[in-house]
Amino acid sequence: GPCTECSCSSGREPEKDPSHTKKKENGERLCVPKIFFGTRTHKQITQISRELKRTAYSCVPMTILSSRDYTCIHPVVSNSSNRNEMCVEMLEGKHGRSCSYYHGVHKLCEHHALQPAANVYQAWDIEDLVGLGRKLRACPYFAARELMMGADIVFCPYNYLLDPQIRDSMDINLKDQVVILDEAHNIEDCARESVSFGVTEGQLRAAREELDVMVNHSIRQEHHEPLRAVCCSLI
Repeated sequence: GPCTECSCSSGREPEKDPSHTKKKENGERLCVPKIFFGTRTHKQITQISRELKRTAYSCVPMTILSSRDYTCIHPVVSNSSNRNEMCVEMLEGKHGRSCSYYHGVHKLCEHHALQPAANVYQAWDIEDLVGLGRKLRACPYFAARELMMGADIVFCPYNYLLDPQIRDSMDINLKDQVVILDEAHNIEDCARESVSFGVTEGQLRAAREELDVMVNHSIRQEHHEPLRAVCCSLI
């Protein structure tokens, strides 16, 4: 059946992208899995991409997924304390402004420095991508995500693979793919973090007050009363 995550479903013609498709005898196309390589920190990705450069696989199509903290180059958004929200607002054009860097994503994705070609292409790291993005005035964050479609190897921090919310927001589908976790003894901590949530006493009190209003006005009491009880017990 059709697969969602590899390039045979990305609208490319199979002749142009033989790396991900192989013909089965009955004419169906098989998908070659991607390799998702998870590391603990962004810094380790830089080290690993340097190592990749030194191997015979330096010209393999790749991408590096990282947060906007590392890859946003918009002069206002990148200096904001809440880059994610501000980026989304920009893309939705909420304040009448849009992000010109986002509209230049294709320029970055299609640039020869990121397109695998014999003897020319080299494995790259986040700094290379950001440097090229600045030069082309194109968004490295969304370009890296776009490049995932045709990539054979995808580098990212652990939590992109372990945290279901991040997986979802980054459109990562691990079904039938190869997953490599570097320094896997850190996985337990990362898994714990991804299902943990920090909340202050002030936030709990504010939530309780809002729930009081809901209950007192008979708004979906059966849902709000148990929540209020949880807030009270935690406080």
